[in-house]
Amino acid sequence: MTNDDGRKPEGAPERSPKAGAGAPSGGPKRFSVQRKMAIVARLLRGEPLELVARETNVSIARLTEWRDRALAGAATALKERERDDRDDEIARLKSKVGEITMDNELLCAKIAALEAKRPLDQRRPRR
Repeated sequence: MTNDDGRKPEGAPERSPKAGAGAPSGGPKRFSVQRKMAIVARLLRGEPLELVARETNVSIARLTEWRDRALAGAATALKERERDDRDDEIARLKSKVGEITMDNELLCAKIAALEAKRPLDQRRPRR
């Protein structure tokens, strides 16, 4: 806010250096995952939501959404149990079952194709 000669009008409030550092007025700004994590970490450390929203130029609703999603992801990550030898054995056996199932389906398809070529069903010989 300046006059034509480049001076501020008397009584004009001082502008903070971070005032224009947020998203451009042309549309919403995209944040990288690292930047979002840093902002959410500030919230988790206890910084006031309103202050973080003002400084980062992000709405309170969006910050709340980011925080909730981060906490949900952390909860999911902590629910997972450690892998052990049984997990490797289970994966190997599942793979083996898949191979056997595929072989079985191929054999059934081959039998059906061979039976389709026969003119009449084979009868058992009488005795």
